[in-house]
This record gives sequence, C-alpha cells and structure tokens, in this order.
Amino acid sequence: MGLAKCAEKLGTSKTALTTWVKAANETGEVTIRGTGNYASDEAKELARVKRELRDTQHALEILKKAIGILGN
Repeated sequence: MGLAKCAEKLGTSKTALTTWVKAANETGEVTIRGTGNYASDEAKELARVKRELRDTQHALEILKKAIGILGN
C-alpha cells in the first residue's frame, strides 16, 4: 500500500504522514525495517530458531508417543 493510500485510510494528508514517519525514524520509535516484521536480522534469526525449536520439540513428543505405543 502506498503512502497516499495509507494517509487516506488514516484520514490525514500525505504530508502529515510523511512527517510522522520521518520523525519516528529519527527518534528510533519505528522498530521494523521496510516491509518486514523484525527489528533486526538478529530478531529474525531468533524467531527462526524459536520456530525450529518448537517444531523439534513437537516431533520429539510424537516420537515419545510412538515409542510408548510400540513398546507395549
């Protein structure tokens, strides 16, 4: 979505929105980069590792249940 469309949806002018974005970037209040959702490459990597850990833990639980079923 472009800046003009965003300003229209917010009910403000493109100039005002540009000013707000510039001020937020200068003060560091904006933590996302571009269209991404992460403040830094480290945050993105941390999220990836957490997902991988969650998936691995889920797979381990499935294996534990399978061992329990097959072991009986």
